[in-house]
Amino acid sequence: MNHFELFDMPAAFNLDAAELQQRYRKLQQTMHPDRFANGSERDKLMAVQRTSQLNDAYQTLRSPLSRAEYLLELRGIELAHEQTTLQDPEFLMAQMEWRERIEEVDDFDSLDAAYKDLQEQMRDLQSELEQQLNSDANDKAANTVRKLKFMHKLHHELEQIEERIRY
Repeated sequence: MNHFELFDMPAAFNLDAAELQQRYRKLQQTMHPDRFANGSERDKLMAVQRTSQLNDAYQTLRSPLSRAEYLLELRGIELAHEQTTLQDPEFLMAQMEWRERIEEVDDFDSLDAAYKDLQEQMRDLQSELEQQLNSDANDKAANTVRKLKFMHKLHHELEQIEERIRY
């Protein structure tokens, strides 16, 4: 059973987050290991395993980036542990520009501007990704996921810079 089937939801990029959370909580109540406290050791172990699977599935589906990776995995494209470098010269140039920009961030104004621009680019890529996944353009979607992974790393770096500036 895949993660979407576990939650009885369509295997799609665009999910209702509130519905996912509601189904997660309902399943969590029915599968919780405490409900099997008086059961056999096997029942207890199975409950722990099911709860672990449920938690993993929920964490995967609630994040748009990991949900996209999972959808691609279901379609036969494994991205989780790859080290593939994008061969998109335009994006490689954008990466270099972002690296230079991040090196120059030294106050809250430049940090806020970088956050704003990054969020905008991530929104655009996520919209592009949704269209690609909906039209089964899996190779293009895989490249967009790679780009979004880079953008998420940049976001994490900006958070670290924010901590450094703050203190």
